[in-house]
Order: sequence, then structure tokens, then C-alpha cells
Amino acid sequence: MGKNTDMLIESVKDIWDGYDRHPFVTGIADGTLDKEKFKYYMIQDYLYLIDYAKVFALGVAKASDKETMRHCAGYVDQILDGEMDIHRGYMKRLGISLEEAEHTPLALDNLSYTSYMLRMAYEGGAAEVLVAILSCAVSYEFIAKHIVANNPAAADHEFYGEWIRGYVSDEYAEANKILIDLTERLTADLNDAQLEHLKQIFINCSRYEGSFWDMAWEMRG
Repeated sequence: MGKNTDMLIESVKDIWDGYDRHPFVTGIADGTLDKEKFKYYMIQDYLYLIDYAKVFALGVAKASDKETMRHCAGYVDQILDGEMDIHRGYMKRLGISLEEAEHTPLALDNLSYTSYMLRMAYEGGAAEVLVAILSCAVSYEFIAKHIVANNPAAADHEFYGEWIRGYVSDEYAEANKILIDLTERLTADLNDAQLEHLKQIFINCSRYEGSFWDMAWEMRG
């Protein structure tokens, strides 16, 4: 990856390892997850992605160069018209209308997580924006690839296979590589105190990711 992103990911190794053992994730991996739990997750994740796109939009405003602006704007488009396609497909299969999804209240864990990301983006610069969303983006690739490495047939599951394939796809990995490279460029000249600040953001967002899986498993509001 890169020096600084490697440092960030190493700082949350124990947290990310816990994702792989989470019953929600293992339920996707072996196909046993209750579809009602997945339905709840899909709606909350759909709502999460709307605010996630707003964080990238703030990256456009915070950027000091056109390349960063272009990439952040591209991610807004990718999320709204790309990653959300997985959610729309599943919501159709689960009988969830877009109106129903968009009028569902954010669960408290979800609201806390997105509020934190948006606050870091508003208060910081482009580097804070990138680090605030990095944990979600890269950990989903990490989870999906771990599932396939341990159970290759999981990607062909009649229901959960689409979710897994979406996050192990070459397109998703390439989008993450661009995100990582951009993070490396934006953090290259930062001092130790600034990097420590970014590391804490990354740790907090990784903890929020863990809470999101808990929230989905427990279907808590």
C-alpha cells in the first residue's frame, strides 16, 4: 500500500481481525445469515452511503489541487451510481422501496458514525476527509477477500454471493488503490503530530465499523 496507510491499517489490526469473526460477517460467508438482519443492514448501509458521499463532497471543497478534487468528485459519482447499485438490487429482491429506505430513521450507531466522519471532514482538510472514509472502503475489501480465501464457494451463493463479488471485484480494488495513493500523497509531508491525529481518526472510524456490524446483528435502533 504505502508507508502511512500501512501505519494506519497496522494500528487497527486487532479491530479488523474482529470483523472476520463477527457473526454477521460469518453468516454472510456461510450463507446462514437471517435475511431480516440483512434487510435491516441494507437499509442502514444505504443511508450511511448517502452521508459517506457527502464526506467525499467535502473533499472536493477542501482540496487544494484539481487532482484531489477530481478524485473526490469521482467517488461521489461512484457511490451514488455504483456501489448503491448493489443495495438497490438487494432492496428490490427484499421488497424494500427507495421511498421506504430513505424515510427510515438512521439508527443511533449509524448517526454517531456518520456525524463523526462529517465533523472530521468539516473541521479538517482533505487528508482528514480521506482518512475518515478509508476504514470503511478498505475494510470491506479486506472482509470480502478473507471470506473468499477461506470459502471460495461463498462468492457463488445464490443470495449473498452478489454482495461478496461486489467487494472482491477488480473495479472495487482499483477504486481503493486510487484512494490509498491519494491518501499517501496528501499525508506525505505531515509531521508526527499530524499523523497521530489522522491515526486516531482512523482508529475511531474502525471502531465505528465494528459497532455498525453489532448494530446490524442486533437490529438495534
